[in-house]
Amino acid sequence: MSKEPSVFPVPSDILQVTHSAAVASFEYVGLGDRNAADQAAVSAMRRAFQKLPIRAQVVIGEGERDDAPMLYIGEKVGMWKEGQSEWDIAVDPLEGTNLCAKALGGALSVLALSEKGSLFNSPDVYMEKIACGPAAKGKVDLNCSAEDNLKAVSKALNKDISDVVVAVLDRPRHKKLIQSIYAAGARIYLIEDGDLSASILTSWNEDKESVSVDLMMGTGGAPEGVLSASALKCLNGDFQGRLVFQNEEEKKRASKMGIRDFDKVYQMDELVKSSVVFCATGVTSGPLVRGVVKKDKEVKTESLYMCSATGACTKTNTVHSFN
Repeated sequence: MSKEPSVFPVPSDILQVTHSAAVASFEYVGLGDRNAADQAAVSAMRRAFQKLPIRAQVVIGEGERDDAPMLYIGEKVGMWKEGQSEWDIAVDPLEGTNLCAKALGGALSVLALSEKGSLFNSPDVYMEKIACGPAAKGKVDLNCSAEDNLKAVSKALNKDISDVVVAVLDRPRHKKLIQSIYAAGARIYLIEDGDLSASILTSWNEDKESVSVDLMMGTGGAPEGVLSASALKCLNGDFQGRLVFQNEEEKKRASKMGIRDFDKVYQMDELVKSSVVFCATGVTSGPLVRGVVKKDKEVKTESLYMCSATGACTKTNTVHSFN
């Protein structure tokens, strides 16, 4: 897509959307009810979108697979006034619902925004993924073995394989993958939830205290895959994904969205075709951003804002007073 998008909304306006969702879901941290936390985040994000001066449609929503509350695919958000630019929106009001419910670090509120027609319209199915940073861009291949990809990343980073760190979700389905990574001699950063954060960490080098991750591999949610591709496009990293269907019903849903090749490996620029803005606000403190802090009559949040068109990549701290 050669046409560049209209001027993006003001960063503070976009960040207000994820900030609102993060603060709302924070009230449920540690209470063991991930659906209630998700519902709070969704409701707050929807209200915040109503104040955003855009015409936008959700192309990547959340919750369909888990029958949780969602900003559904096709939902219109924003003020929708005449003359406003039109956008695609990808959202995850609460990335890491289990992390929030268990009071574990790394829960986020996330959104990506791009020109209308730019973001891959995917059903909420699984996706096999691989992500890496700028130094290894173009060197990894989802069709190759874990060992071959590790060798490629090791060479690109000028590291011994024994020093390469791979982020993998701690799931039974990854048993063979984990064994392959260990057999190749690499290290594993095992994560309970949130492969979006792990993907970003492959390319995030602004914070020396962040966890060091060279590669992210494994199968997770397809919506998180598109959000990961959005973030990595801003960071000049790399991402590939292939949809994983568990039954014919999922294939039928994909067909209705125009997907014909069920085995296709999607490159980052196919998932995110134009310039994109990505932002995330921490709910619980993790390797990317600090979580919500409530003290006295103030609430503090830390957010990450990135824009592929300008190269902006900043952290923003927000303080709100309340009565």
